[in-house]
Amino acid sequence: MESLVIKAFISVALALFIAGWAVRRKSLNLSGGFAGFLVMSASIMASYRFGALLLVFFFTSSKLTKLGTEKKRKNDAEYKEGGQRDWMQVLVNSSIATALALGVAYLTGWNDICLNSEKAPLVTGLIGGILGHYACCNGDTWSSEIGVLSSSQPRLITTFKHVPHGTNGAVTIAGLLAAAAGGAVIGLTFVLVGLFTARCEGQLVSKQLLAFPIATFAGFFGSVVDSILGATVQYSGFCAVRKKVIGKPGPTVKKITGENILSNNGVNLVAIVLTALATSAVCLYVF
Repeated sequence: MESLVIKAFISVALALFIAGWAVRRKSLNLSGGFAGFLVMSASIMASYRFGALLLVFFFTSSKLTKLGTEKKRKNDAEYKEGGQRDWMQVLVNSSIATALALGVAYLTGWNDICLNSEKAPLVTGLIGGILGHYACCNGDTWSSEIGVLSSSQPRLITTFKHVPHGTNGAVTIAGLLAAAAGGAVIGLTFVLVGLFTARCEGQLVSKQLLAFPIATFAGFFGSVVDSILGATVQYSGFCAVRKKVIGKPGPTVKKITGENILSNNGVNLVAIVLTALATSAVCLYVF
């Protein structure tokens, strides 16, 4: 119990420090900072490995958001200085994984264990969902932030026709490679931190390395799913007044693609859920 109390103190203190830092750096607004504090403290408390996945996603994505600000400001009608993610964006990108992490912690007595579907199929499935969740989030964010800076003209994923930068569902080679790289970083973090925190025996130790290629593919898969949804159920149009791609119909807006069914947060959430389910199933089969 004493070690759990110490872990809780570390989790809250670290989450409070990072959330405050993020608000000062304008990576999060005030509501995002509060939501970030809650999910960070819960994730780190559940497992240092799960907390590491969240932090790697947050720090790498925040860093990439600040790259090429002039070009992003020019192309993105909803551009915010530094990113300034709000509470909704924070929860969309972390709430499911946080809930799964707390579920794993409860089932394992707050211990970090290996992926092992023979002895712990439910826990393995839940951990696979967490891995897929953050691989999808990181891959999609890396793809968006790097893809928009690509010098090549993006193509709509459903028709392969050239579309303006900032169009929902548009992809570039650089963006797709970035998605895989984003997933790979999550997989590498999962494996490396797990070497120090997870209880593994015998051949299970080396088998955990398979989480790396699984997460790499999950990053790519999640980005593709997000792009397909963006091209079909999320509206994109070019505003003749603002000279930018925007996400809502209007009298001065010429439609490019998609229907005004889901918002960007809605598209991201669906992509995350589908990727988490797919990765969970793969982990149950592989491990």
